[in-house]
Amino acid sequence: MDRELLRQALSYHGPALLSLLRAEQHDNPDFRGLLPPPGTALEPPRGASQPPAAWKERPSIDTEIKRFIAKKADLLFAHAWKPNGPLCETIEENEEYYAVMPPLERFMEVPREERRELFFRDIERGDIVIGRITSIREFGFFMVLICLGSGIIREISDLEITALCPLRDVPSQSNHGDPLSYYQTGDLIRAAIKDVDRYHEKLTVSLYSSALPPNLSSTKLGVITSDDFPLHYRRSMEVANTGETFEEVLHRSPGFANPFLVEYLAEKLGISESNPPSLMRSLQIKNFNEEDFAPALRKKQSASWALKCVKAGVDYFKVGRHVEAMNEYNKALEIDPQNVEALVARGALYATKGSLNKAIGDFEIALENCPTHRNARKYLCQTLVERGGQLEEEDKLINAESYYKKALSLDETFQEAEEALTKLRKHMQKSLEMREKQAAKEERQKEKKVETSAEKLRKLLKEEKR
Repeated sequence: MDRELLRQALSYHGPALLSLLRAEQHDNPDFRGLLPPPGTALEPPRGASQPPAAWKERPSIDTEIKRFIAKKADLLFAHAWKPNGPLCETIEENEEYYAVMPPLERFMEVPREERRELFFRDIERGDIVIGRITSIREFGFFMVLICLGSGIIREISDLEITALCPLRDVPSQSNHGDPLSYYQTGDLIRAAIKDVDRYHEKLTVSLYSSALPPNLSSTKLGVITSDDFPLHYRRSMEVANTGETFEEVLHRSPGFANPFLVEYLAEKLGISESNPPSLMRSLQIKNFNEEDFAPALRKKQSASWALKCVKAGVDYFKVGRHVEAMNEYNKALEIDPQNVEALVARGALYATKGSLNKAIGDFEIALENCPTHRNARKYLCQTLVERGGQLEEEDKLINAESYYKKALSLDETFQEAEEALTKLRKHMQKSLEMREKQAAKEERQKEKKVETSAEKLRKLLKEEKR
């Protein structure tokens, strides 16, 4: 258990959290020696931040957060939350690797005062900011911030946050004696935060790379163009014009479709894929059921999407639009090749169009995948009998008999197949008897012909003797 983190949380949220922790974690031995005794005054440590002022106006939110912390305390304050691997300090904004999104506030109605308060709470020395020069003085220039280039990304373009870049933090240009003569009002500037006065909400920035942390030291500071805006800010401006929702922006991002998205972000955040930290208690167990793994879940998703196509195909089939129906069934089977409903529906359409062998093939696969599917069995029996009738008309009686037998093996009570088989066997028996009679007749005629030929020969011999 992380004692220091627990102490900070109690100092921040006060006695209310302490009471909730005692109620939620009273059976947890890890907390018995960590929680202060009743009546202990909780004083915030020097320099500790206070809850945002907006929370005081919405006590229900603060209460819910405290309840959540108390309920999940055994997970939140566990040492297992430490990254399993090296944490990447910065993640390059590359839309090919992951979905680069605008700040979340772009999609929310967060009051300006609260966003400003959160900005000054989170901004740190060394963070990169981008703004536009509004005035140039002999001691430096002022710029209004447009967006952030590092750190916690927030929506700040409408907050009118001003930063001062002192003359001593403006590098000299080789062709300009006065460093400030290189700059003009309206220039876009990328700078590094040098000092933060949170109480008076004042910022000082620098154009020297020495003000940057080592992982950002290669970033170019100074005048930039609109093409140099961070990708998240450009996305934010697009949303401002289009009014797209978070989901719409997310789904049209190329990085969202990257099959290695999870692996990429997990590596950057130092999270192990085999043992990821989670606040979901079901993910704390070691042995998961087979249906909880990605392949099984993906199979369920595919089946659900395929069924939507099947439903659309059935609607087309009912109004006689067979081509559109077939396209939907084929689409369903591309998504889920073993989808029973799609196979049965396509088989029924094949049977309607007279392609009985294709229909039989679909029904057989459907029945293999789901032996208890009543329609698959029923339609297969009916199609086998119909195909047997075709073969009977072609005088392929043995083949027809095998189809009828197959139908009866699937359903012994299928009367249509039983009647067809009985009728066929009678026909085959009658045909056999007729062939036997015809063969006997031909044999007699042959014998008679032999006798006639022998008689003629005897007569000829007699005549010769005379």
